[in-house]
Amino acid sequence: MALFKPGLVFSRRHFLVSGAASLVLAGCDRLSSAPSFQQLLRAAEGMSYGAQRSLIPRDALAPEYSPRDVSHPFRANGSQDSYNLDPAYLEHAKDKYARWQVKVDGLVMRPSAFSLTDLRGLGTRSQITRHDCVEGWSAIGSWTGTPLSAVLQKVGLRPKARFIVFHCADEQLRYQEGTHTYYESIDLIDAFHPQTILAYELNGEPLPLANGAPLRLRVERQLGYKMAKFIVRIEAVDRIDTIRGGHGGYWEDDGYEWYAGI
Repeated sequence: MALFKPGLVFSRRHFLVSGAASLVLAGCDRLSSAPSFQQLLRAAEGMSYGAQRSLIPRDALAPEYSPRDVSHPFRANGSQDSYNLDPAYLEHAKDKYARWQVKVDGLVMRPSAFSLTDLRGLGTRSQITRHDCVEGWSAIGSWTGTPLSAVLQKVGLRPKARFIVFHCADEQLRYQEGTHTYYESIDLIDAFHPQTILAYELNGEPLPLANGAPLRLRVERQLGYKMAKFIVRIEAVDRIDTIRGGHGGYWEDDGYEWYAGI
């Protein structure tokens, strides 16, 4: 399909009014909280989500690349060092996350906790894809992980489940705001997409701390801020407007789009 041939990004900006687009994509700095500004962003977001869901097949794949295209080093996004992480979380790095587990709960039949070994036992997928940051840079990485769909099938979703929320260990901008851990959410269409994986390897090596060790989300048809790092809990919910700021993610609560499709 022409929209997805390698090297070409089908940007959600095609569906945003030009004024909102320039504001949304201005970078990862704090956005204005003025009501009129927020209303403009939300209206543009609805256009983006509806248009892309209508025009792009649910199983359409993001471009995948060859090993020679991989970026060395692969640039990290978001929190990149121990300063933003809970000391208890960092203890797991000392034994290479042998005792670490990710909890999966919420609207599921069988709440569970999975170690890295458990996740590998559910199946693996490797893919070479491009990470596009809202700041304007991109990098290509080779990711290996467990399909999120396999985890959700293992725990069994309850009929009311509509969204998957990722709770993380990193505290964004802690030096300004105090404790404020990162979180993200996606709908079930993206959750069951074949390229949506819980990655524990980058470029053939265990995931580095800067890139979210030991586990991060890869949801390849969206921008980088959707790809939560340092995941500690995965929760199935029926709505996201009652969580934290009500917009489904750390940056979304501050004005970014919830659906960051590319």
